[in-house]
Amino acid sequence: MPKENRDESAPTRRDYMKYGGAVIGGGLLAGCTGQSDSASTPESTTTETATSGVTDTEAGEETETATDDGSFTVEMFPVGEVEFDSVPESVTTYSMAWADMVISLGQADKLQTDRLSGPTLFYDRFDIDYDRDWPPLWQDGGMPKEVFYEHDPDAFLIDPNLIQAWDDNWDDSDVEEIESNVAPFFGCMNRRFRNKWQQKLGYAKNAPSMLEAFDKVGTVLDERDRVDAWLDLHEDLQAEVQSRLPSGDDTPSIGLINSGSSPDTGEFYVLYLEDDGYEMKPYRDLGLVDDDAFAGVETGQYGKTDYETLLEVDPDVLVVHWGITTGSVTWGGDGAFDAEQFREQFVTPMEEHEVGSQLTAVENGRVIPGPTAEQGPLINAFQTELTARLFYPEEFGEIDFEAPLDVPEEDQLFDRQRVADIIDGEI
Repeated sequence: MPKENRDESAPTRRDYMKYGGAVIGGGLLAGCTGQSDSASTPESTTTETATSGVTDTEAGEETETATDDGSFTVEMFPVGEVEFDSVPESVTTYSMAWADMVISLGQADKLQTDRLSGPTLFYDRFDIDYDRDWPPLWQDGGMPKEVFYEHDPDAFLIDPNLIQAWDDNWDDSDVEEIESNVAPFFGCMNRRFRNKWQQKLGYAKNAPSMLEAFDKVGTVLDERDRVDAWLDLHEDLQAEVQSRLPSGDDTPSIGLINSGSSPDTGEFYVLYLEDDGYEMKPYRDLGLVDDDAFAGVETGQYGKTDYETLLEVDPDVLVVHWGITTGSVTWGGDGAFDAEQFREQFVTPMEEHEVGSQLTAVENGRVIPGPTAEQGPLINAFQTELTARLFYPEEFGEIDFEAPLDVPEEDQLFDRQRVADIIDGEI
């Protein structure tokens, strides 16, 4: 994290960890179908722009310390200074955003996870695959310690505070045991910062942005050249988008609902574009936060609301968060976006509902699939392009909602071959 954004008096790793077992109450939503609260089940003040990221000098001076025996330390909130004996040859993570960081660095062969969600939509375009034949970390409502031994990686790209928040069987001693007997934890729950334990520990102020976390993962995996290449691609993409964003107030009002919503039963879970963390990065980068139709609207726990409230707010567009993953293997599909399944699950029930059918978005055919929450550099590049096309079609091109990630070459906002070259190490 750049020096000017760091809190030099921030608590130590042990200070953070003693709060890790905070109990999270209330109902839970399934993570892979788009939970409304990140502490629900497994699934910023930080703002990322074209200049986000850490420079070579900052990375070397601020985050890494090497020793004569080949070991080194890397610093990151909330885990503090983490020592590695050598560059990890295997890493385990639960977050698909952090998995995407590893894959973006051309290190898919080091990844140990059972996760099978939406990223296949993106990775298949580059013939990227990784071993998913690993025992799941989340089992029977918790994260059994034994499975961490089974994975036996060189590093866990997981926030240990999050493990303790999800599973109250864990405490500091369990984290220390795994670090002593298996591998260090090097991760941060930086997707969103709604939880009380995150607020208490200052995540919104101190957590790294997506690109800052990516920079640190790149340092751990000794992939400085690939990191710099991705930061350049991100900057070029952002500059291109920013130079072409239309002026004026013609953007439609946006209602963002979680894919855990159930139009069949009339239960919806609202999300807010102003939320911190990498989850809403495409909306922030495209200047769409001020177009949030639900800003300031009172909802229930986890943003729960109903058809009547939707009609009262009546956004021009209803975007289904994680909707782009409808048809992914998590949803029982083959990994490709399934437009028919999306319509059956989200659109048709609204059209057939007495109140839902009156919604402007429904009447105008503007109930649309939105980006997935989980994104590292590769996925974010596609989702920045997708979001630009969703809301500014006259400038960036109309979307084919049968295949929303398929973009004519003349409308592509970043070079696919350049992405392939970075992953392949042809920098």
